Amino acid sequence: MDIQDLVRSLIEKNNSKIVLLVADGIGGLPLEPGGPTELEAAQTPNLDRLAKTGVLGSMVAIKPGITPGSGPGHLGLFGYDPLKYVIGRGVLEATGIGFEVGPKDVAIRCNFCTLGPDRVIKDRRAGRIPTQESAPLAISLRQVKIPGVEVFVEPVQEHRFAVIFRGEGLGGNVEDTDPQKTGVPPLDPVATHPDSQRTAEVAKEFVAQAEKILAGQPKANGLTLRGFSVKPALPTYEEVYGLKAAAIAVYPMYKGLARLVGMQVIGAPKSLDEEIDVLEQAWNDFDFFFVHFKYTDSRGEDGNFAEKVKMIEAFDRIVPRVEALKPDVLIVTGDHSTPAKLASHSWHPVPVLLSAATCRPDACQAFGETEALRGGLGQFEAVYLMPLALAHAGRLAKFGA
Repeated sequence: MDIQDLVRSLIEKNNSKIVLLVADGIGGLPLEPGGPTELEAAQTPNLDRLAKTGVLGSMVAIKPGITPGSGPGHLGLFGYDPLKYVIGRGVLEATGIGFEVGPKDVAIRCNFCTLGPDRVIKDRRAGRIPTQESAPLAISLRQVKIPGVEVFVEPVQEHRFAVIFRGEGLGGNVEDTDPQKTGVPPLDPVATHPDSQRTAEVAKEFVAQAEKILAGQPKANGLTLRGFSVKPALPTYEEVYGLKAAAIAVYPMYKGLARLVGMQVIGAPKSLDEEIDVLEQAWNDFDFFFVHFKYTDSRGEDGNFAEKVKMIEAFDRIVPRVEALKPDVLIVTGDHSTPAKLASHSWHPVPVLLSAATCRPDACQAFGETEALRGGLGQFEAVYLMPLALAHAGRLAKFGA
């Protein structure tokens, strides 16, 4: 019996409200030994106040030493074992913008990039080209025609777009073409299983035609393909947890993941303040709310310590508005760590703050990595976060006689 099966057998419904506030990539590292992390350097009076009355801990996204992508990181937060339920980035991206991924589809998350002579990558994100410039370029790639395969190209946001191949004999086992560094050409798509050889061939032809269409563009004259994937079967939040769940996010990928686990994506916010507006408006309609904030992660990926600190401080400022709604359980955490020092996701545990009337407060006085190491929740795997939330909300019955 895995943890979801156990939880499913113990569910008791009530009128409690649970809020999961996720600051993507919030975990960090000091720039120098003995220095503060980004979270510890930030002025976070509201989170620190909650830390004094709540309980802290450190959360491992997957397993110790394993660096998670955003998909596995969020699956763990939602209580789904990321090693059992593998969801590719492409499906998340496509589902996030409302594309219905079907049984014959392979979805791919794509980045525009800037290519120099000899197809060498100069900028992996095409200077973070704004959406108003990138969307027409993505639409122009609908000109690509490949015999025997339907090709769908959908703009997403900034340098990102989604491509879906639909046809017989396609699989999602293809390696990314993004080399994760500049100064080298994009990689060729390579199948990692015979069932996906056709997909790799189709992807190579798509890239060849796309680069001809994009030739001459000053920034977005190339592309990389990531997260080749097919749609998995996942039990829903209602089935597993007995919760009517809502998701509030700006970025499409996180909306996609929420949809895949049966959450209802609500509102169309474009900022963190607007996300809380949506939360307030929908408060009476749902039991569980997932609220996602992206920019802590993106500033970490940019290697910008000071800007990540500013994003954490912006995140802290909305906490009183959430508290004013009087959730029975409020959890603040991230899906993984993104230290500016590394300019990438990392394997480091993520601090967790749980606030509820049923907390056993610990001695922690602030919300940060160092304090979380001595918090009452200890260190635990992310799949146990939802059982903790449900228990503190009075939604789990006793196990056994």
